[in-house]
Amino acid sequence: MNEQHLGKLSQELNIDITRIAATAKLLDEKATVPFIARYRKEVTGGLDEVQIAAVRDRLGELEALDERRVSIVASLQERKLLTAELLEAIGAAETLSRLEDIYQPHRPKRRTRAMMAQERGLAPLADYIFEHQDAACSAEAAKYVVLTGEDADKLVPTVEDALKGARDILAERFSDDTEVRAAMRSLFEKDSLLRSKVMSGKDEEGAKYRDYFDMVEPLAKIPSHRLLAIRRGAAEGFLSFRIEVEEEAALPILKNRFLKGRGEAAAQVDMAIEDGFRRLLAPAMETDLRLQSKTKADEVAIRVFCDNLRELLLAAPLGQKKVLAIDPGFRTGCKVVCLSPQGALLHDTVIYPGMGGTKDAEATRMIQGLCKHFEIEAIAIGNGTASRETEGFVRAAGLPANIAVVMVNESGASIYSASEVAREEFPDKDITVRGAVSIGRRLMDPLAELVKLDPKSIGVGQYQHDVDQNRLKDGLDDVVVSCVNGVGVELNTASRELLKYVSGLNSRLAGNIVSHRNANGAFRSRKELLKVAGMGPKTFEQCAGFLRIRGSEHPLDASAVHPERYALVERMAKDAGCTVADLLQSDECRRRVKLEKYVSEDVGMPTLLDIQQELARPGRDPREQYEAFSFAEGVHSIDDLREGMSLPGIVTNVAAFGAFVDIGVHQDGLVHISQLSDSFVKDPAEVVRVAQRVRVTVMEVDKARKRISLTMKTAREDGKPMQRGGPGRPDAGAAKGLRPAQGSAPRSGAANSPRGSSPAPRSSQQNNRGGSFGNSLGDLFK
Repeated sequence: MNEQHLGKLSQELNIDITRIAATAKLLDEKATVPFIARYRKEVTGGLDEVQIAAVRDRLGELEALDERRVSIVASLQERKLLTAELLEAIGAAETLSRLEDIYQPHRPKRRTRAMMAQERGLAPLADYIFEHQDAACSAEAAKYVVLTGEDADKLVPTVEDALKGARDILAERFSDDTEVRAAMRSLFEKDSLLRSKVMSGKDEEGAKYRDYFDMVEPLAKIPSHRLLAIRRGAAEGFLSFRIEVEEEAALPILKNRFLKGRGEAAAQVDMAIEDGFRRLLAPAMETDLRLQSKTKADEVAIRVFCDNLRELLLAAPLGQKKVLAIDPGFRTGCKVVCLSPQGALLHDTVIYPGMGGTKDAEATRMIQGLCKHFEIEAIAIGNGTASRETEGFVRAAGLPANIAVVMVNESGASIYSASEVAREEFPDKDITVRGAVSIGRRLMDPLAELVKLDPKSIGVGQYQHDVDQNRLKDGLDDVVVSCVNGVGVELNTASRELLKYVSGLNSRLAGNIVSHRNANGAFRSRKELLKVAGMGPKTFEQCAGFLRIRGSEHPLDASAVHPERYALVERMAKDAGCTVADLLQSDECRRRVKLEKYVSEDVGMPTLLDIQQELARPGRDPREQYEAFSFAEGVHSIDDLREGMSLPGIVTNVAAFGAFVDIGVHQDGLVHISQLSDSFVKDPAEVVRVAQRVRVTVMEVDKARKRISLTMKTAREDGKPMQRGGPGRPDAGAAKGLRPAQGSAPRSGAANSPRGSSPAPRSSQQNNRGGSFGNSLGDLFK
């Protein structure tokens, strides 16, 4: 454990160094973030998952910096370039950019103009010019003229050739200077401009990027989504972009450091400075800033994706109900499956509603019969093609009023249905049946079903294909792990895909648990986990508290109390004159427990309070209570929309420039950031989140391009109430369980765009246009 790293982290994160050290020690011992946050609060001083992950990630960065430091020192030693001064500077470098700047003059390079000049013996002339800037230098340069020789590359035909070679040497020296590079990097970070232009002849083909055809914006202020849009346009060959600073601001940094006279030699130094900046230093800084700005933009985009994914995974579950699920379709019919409360497939068939004649009557009889036979409690309908038509058919089928009819986001269901996981579970069923099963299970338990998918296929990201894929995967995996362990997993029913995200487990161990369960029957206690192949004491410690067993031999096995604290709870029960089961069921028994009495060296009040809460509500699901939701009746397609309509909707994706809302017309509408609230909104995630129910007003409909502009404002720009309704206004009561956007606190982020990731609008301009599509916003989402 590196003490310097711990001290640096303590300063950066503003956390006491002892807590940082304790956390780092647990991480070194392979403890997971959820385990540390939940069961080692006394050790870390109560650090939460975000803080623990920050310690983990920053330690990893510092270790990578040290590895690079060692590599550079080894390279310098091998080439006999390492000096005590250089070693000290390398050891003191606190950032990778500073480290690389120190290494720059000594980095192995391809053959440069300066190298060729040195090979012609012009280095002494360069030294003379730099050291005698008040003197003349032509006469000195004449001494280096070489007109004949066997090696043509070493000839110096004229005085001007000699001076030019000396300038090349000086230009490279100046651009490689560590302090100059640091100052220039600071200037570029603070004052550089990003200029984007359309590529010649690409105006029409690249029309969706037209906001960036001739754009100039300070790099430090450009939003992440806009930068990623420009980079995507450049990658697709429609745009080019540069990152530059004004020479009037940059050249004085070099001249103040290197220009020291007024003579003929000083004029040569001045020329070398300008050449070094334009040819070497500015391009190097631009390359660094391209990477640096991309990294920062990636971080924002990944954070948005992670926030959205968290909201989707933690969406309210319907719970263990008997569900009929429908994957809608026109020509091929609707695939119908019936599921048990545990999600097992009981029956599957196909119906053909909307075909007219006997087909409609047959479909109605089939749905009525299945609901009666399987005692169906809810119907899940995928929100894809023909979904609203299918919903209308089901609602008109004369089913009992207590059967909820729910639209379910089916993003990624087709990917799951063709996956190895689905084929393994349903080898004899085609992909349409598997997709319908997934839709039904998503309603029952979104978390358990969505973990079977690659998070990138769920459709809640922003520029997910443009960002660093390794960082994206790490971030999304952290979110899935956090959600799974935060909710807890039922050991006897969980799939391998769900179990592998439990603290301490992996795909192999999850498979071993399922195999053991299949061979030996349901687990009767947590301690039986130790019989699973590959399950050692350390792994058991990490995973046991997050696994639940209903009806276990030990009543605490159904709770989040860790087995290592069972003896403590048993002592509490004994002192209270009751059993552990009594503690779980009786408020009176729990009131007899005085927590202060059980504080010890190993167990502090944070853990005792957690135990107390768990005894009161064992195995409590932290997700919200499920509420039914319906789209507006009579609004099934974009043709049904009218400006001014007030509609219920569900937020499907949140991006830096606004939120996308499903209003039940097969095309999400955009609520631009300027239209999210009557007050100023800096970050959309502060106002809305994925799966949130909202009410929106239609502002603009572009049927040709299938673009819908929405607002969540309650007042117009002039302060008057927003005009709602008009001809065809849906009944406000059509939306059940509708939650207003104002004052609704997001859990963290939001989720699902116009069915794909596309360039984002220039939000600073769109804010001024009041959130309408303006000239090109609609095209940006092709």
